[in-house]
Amino acid sequence: MKVSPMTFCSFLVSGMLLLLPGLLNGSDFDRDIRPILSDNCFKCHGQDAKQREADLRLDTKEGLFGDLDGYKVVAPGDLDKSELFFRIAHEDPEERMPPPEADRHLTDQEIEQIRAWIADGAQWEQHWSLVPPERPQIPEVSDPAWVRNPIDAFILARLDAEGLKPSSPADPGIFARRVFFDVTGLPPSPEEVERFFNTRLEASVDGLFHSKAYGEKMAIRWLDAARYADTSGYQNDGWREMWRWRDWVINAYNANMPFDQFTIEQLAGDLLPDPSLDQLIATGFNRNHRGNAEGGIIPEEFQVEYVVDRVDTTFTVWQGATMGCARCHDHKYDPYSQRDYYQLFAMFNNLPENGRAWKEGNS
Repeated sequence: MKVSPMTFCSFLVSGMLLLLPGLLNGSDFDRDIRPILSDNCFKCHGQDAKQREADLRLDTKEGLFGDLDGYKVVAPGDLDKSELFFRIAHEDPEERMPPPEADRHLTDQEIEQIRAWIADGAQWEQHWSLVPPERPQIPEVSDPAWVRNPIDAFILARLDAEGLKPSSPADPGIFARRVFFDVTGLPPSPEEVERFFNTRLEASVDGLFHSKAYGEKMAIRWLDAARYADTSGYQNDGWREMWRWRDWVINAYNANMPFDQFTIEQLAGDLLPDPSLDQLIATGFNRNHRGNAEGGIIPEEFQVEYVVDRVDTTFTVWQGATMGCARCHDHKYDPYSQRDYYQLFAMFNNLPENGRAWKEGNS
């Protein structure tokens, strides 16, 4: 495939523009530094005590900045006293980290990022997903009249910081298409566009939020995260009756069900006092995993695999983090031990079932 000089220059400029925000904003620990340490260092200097070398942890603030027999792993603002930079930048293979046998090495760009981070004061940040959210103050902006709601204020504040101006209001037809696609996932018909603008704008948008299509659109991402399918997977990929749970999710969105109730009913609807049929159906979340009905399987093996799937999916969906590594060992860079994993495994393993899947549910 031949690439023209103009195309090459376009890709080059695009790449530079992607890097520009990071260069302008300086080194960010969570964005720039933690991924480098995670990929190259945490295997030997992370949470797993069995594989930890030199009793050194780089995944904690105490490990990175603590005093270790008179030297600092990282001395904020002082490269000469930072053992981390000394080791990753050293030219002698006997001194350099990671060592040659690790089959890992930092690129020149990664070394420069760590150098800049230390030189800038080595600010530590806890992983964003573990920081409790706080309601921020609404920022002051250059044009308060442009702001219609608090979200607009945050958008305009960022535009002000970048020296940019807001775009002009969208054409009515374009606006209608955007609203329909965002709320229902469907394009509007010409009649719907006309009706949309013959009605008060707020009422038109509210009408879309009260349509059945809204719940169907919103449910898509949850169904994907919950590994929903109408077939069982594996060899035969046979049909199974999971549509009732799918409809429960759609109805929950359309009813604006509170998220705590949405969570409780899917994980433990059958354990509620006098559970309704809908609450029992909600627990289908735990049955969305693949099921093997092939005659030659070892049922006990697949019973274990089903429980593993429930642990992994439940944790990923509600915690926003992967726990699968802890099935075999303490997690290398997330704060989950193998003990944590099998405590959750034991909860999901408390079911009277065998590992051969049938078309009829046995929850």
